[in-house]
Amino acid sequence: MSGALFITDPLPGLQADVDASIGLMVATQSLGLDVWTCEPEELAFSDGRVRARARRIRLRPRVAGDDHRWIVDPTWFEELGTAVVDVASFGVVHLRIDPPVDARYLHTTYLLDHAGTRVINHPEGIRALHEKLIALRFPELCPATYVGTRPHALRSFVAEVGTAVVKPVDGFAGNGVWLVHDDPGATALLESATYGGRRQVIAQQYLPAVAQGNKRLFLLDGELVGAVVRRPGADDFRIGPPVAPAEIDADDRAIVAALGPELRKHGLAIAGVDVIDGRLIEVNVTCPGGMHKTDALLGTRLSHTIVSHLFEGALV
Repeated sequence: MSGALFITDPLPGLQADVDASIGLMVATQSLGLDVWTCEPEELAFSDGRVRARARRIRLRPRVAGDDHRWIVDPTWFEELGTAVVDVASFGVVHLRIDPPVDARYLHTTYLLDHAGTRVINHPEGIRALHEKLIALRFPELCPATYVGTRPHALRSFVAEVGTAVVKPVDGFAGNGVWLVHDDPGATALLESATYGGRRQVIAQQYLPAVAQGNKRLFLLDGELVGAVVRRPGADDFRIGPPVAPAEIDADDRAIVAALGPELRKHGLAIAGVDVIDGRLIEVNVTCPGGMHKTDALLGTRLSHTIVSHLFEGALV
């Protein structure tokens, strides 16, 4: 069987005008390859093989809009049929369910350890390198950082750095992110962020240069293939959608040089690296995104570049 299998959350819930998984599907189809999809619950192991109850789909045409969004039909795909398929029969399997890496996600990775074909990103790599904590392997590249549960220890860290961005270790998509200043409200915020000392959070020194932008570096098998600038909104300190191409500087290249070997070692083929003012913030590997938005905004072909490379160099 030719083509790719995409393991995703339910298709109707995906944002068809921006979702990176859909961009990879579109690119796969443009190469003349079949696109199959299933949800994690549709995977099973029997007779020594991982199988999936999957559906083959055809994506309808789309055109770039005026910003980072694509113009798509309300019904953006057609279902061509369903079948129980051997996962090993696909050239590439994309693991594209949203974080956090919870029990559902972990159980899916354990099944895919036996896929018999290349899984992007590699299940072992996702388990080995937590995307919020990868940066801790490279402290010289990061802003001042504290990870823990104790509100009073976190309060001391905030006093030391002045202002910190605090987020749950298992968070994603900007959920549960706090901007904590060295003021009388800090302790209450940190108690809330940690659920009273019961949840691990990562706190990083706030970098005012974020106002000029956060760079998302797109890495493919550890090599830089594109970059875009994202900025906070006028009324929200959290990062928004892409707004402009990013200029690559020496700090960016140093970060890529440090991360590349580690990503390749663990089979993390697609990664989205977040950089502020030359400092490494986090490395998105569970379901890295932003490519489809960037392609719409800048006219790039990141999704096509990724898919073409994966099929040319697919490894079991």
